[in-house]
Amino acid sequence: MQGTVSNFNEDTSGEVVLDSPSELSGRRVTFDAAAFAVSGLRFLRLGQRVDLDTDADGTVVAVRIPTMRA
Repeated sequence: MQGTVSNFNEDTSGEVVLDSPSELSGRRVTFDAAAFAVSGLRFLRLGQRVDLDTDADGTVVAVRIPTMRA
C-alpha cells in the first residue's frame, strides 16, 4: 500500500492517508513505533510518500520510503 504521511509524532508513530490500492484511497491508517523502527529512518515529513507493509490482519508492520527497499 502507498500513501501520504498526514501525522508523525516524536515517539515515531504516525498516520498515513492511503492512495493505493484505489479501493482503499482516502482511508487513514496508523502505524506504531515498531513498524517505523523497521524502516531504519529517523523521521518522516508531513506530505511524504511512503509504502506500508502489512501482516495478514492488516496491521502495519513496516513503513518505507518507496525508493529505499531493503
